[in-house]
Amino acid sequence: MIYRDFKGLRISQMAFGAMRLPLKSKDNSDIDMEKAAELVDRCMSAGVNYYDTAWGYHDGRSETAMGELLKRYPRDSFFLADKFPGYDLANMTKAEEIFEEQLRKCQVDHFDFYLIHNVCETNIEQYLDPQYGIVPYFLEMKKAGRIRHLGFSCHSNFDNMVRFLDAYGKDMEFCQIQLNYIDYSMQDAKRKVEYLDRAGIPIWVMEPLRGGKIVPMTEPFMDRLEEIRPGDDPAAWAFRFLQSFPEVVTILTGISDMGQTEEKIRLFSKKDPLSGKEMETLMSVVDEMLSQNLVPCTSCRYCTSHCPMGLDIPSLIDLYNEHRFSKGGFIAPMAVSALPEGKRPDACLGCGKCEKVCPQQIGVSGIMKDFVKILAEYPMMN
Repeated sequence: MIYRDFKGLRISQMAFGAMRLPLKSKDNSDIDMEKAAELVDRCMSAGVNYYDTAWGYHDGRSETAMGELLKRYPRDSFFLADKFPGYDLANMTKAEEIFEEQLRKCQVDHFDFYLIHNVCETNIEQYLDPQYGIVPYFLEMKKAGRIRHLGFSCHSNFDNMVRFLDAYGKDMEFCQIQLNYIDYSMQDAKRKVEYLDRAGIPIWVMEPLRGGKIVPMTEPFMDRLEEIRPGDDPAAWAFRFLQSFPEVVTILTGISDMGQTEEKIRLFSKKDPLSGKEMETLMSVVDEMLSQNLVPCTSCRYCTSHCPMGLDIPSLIDLYNEHRFSKGGFIAPMAVSALPEGKRPDACLGCGKCEKVCPQQIGVSGIMKDFVKILAEYPMMN
């Protein structure tokens, strides 16, 4: 296992992300605890010592699950991270209430790492507004020893990240950003990395595989990578890309099944950053991939809990992306036609409630409207 130093702590570069735990059913809160325990045990045995959960993961069940799974181990054998759910503005007046509940659900008396979560365009004003006192409250919790290290996660554009750091940078010990070989340019992550490095703020990585979206790579792109690194799949390229950044301390990766977990453990078993030629080739491939103009959804599922129609928005966006990427075809129309009428894109009310909590700031209502227009061309939808 590769480790990076953080203030004298030895942190595994592979971190256990508890956003996508195995499920017993299609219900996102129905975690398969037996399988999840096997995954935690395997990661522990491999030397993974950083475990990340959050208030909204698995519809509020992730923290409880991780509390049960980790209490089987000595408290000093792992680092536990949790986050304040500022993606929902209704939580801004509930910092103390939520924090106390998080400690209870995780069955711990302190968090090793705690994040001001999802600083972005929809909540930056509230985070900066002294009437809410979000950062001051958590600084008090740090002073009391209930938080060992305080940082923040950021899905915002570059300018709003800088605004947050201008206000609280002296108190932030680390920053978690969405970094992968797609978002290096798509979300201006390159500029964020450079800024954080100059500011001396270590980087935590989230969405290294963009929720699995960068793993399926079409042949023309994959063939070019195969020419210079035969045998490596897109996931291997993704993690080796991140190993190329000395600023990166740990990389959160969703742990869902044993096969993928074993592969990730293998990839983090030795240092193997990209060579200069490999980086150049990968970035050239990415430029071509981005020209396909895909919607950058990572299936975090914050949107689904706020949709009054109960639409499976990430799945619909997956189909929308598939249709645009393949420039037509029958797959998306066929899949949508199999859905109940009240769960198709045309059921979207355009209310924008999902957009208010979307970390990626995706204009969901506009996408659904466009999808309806595209699907209308297919007889199977009529």
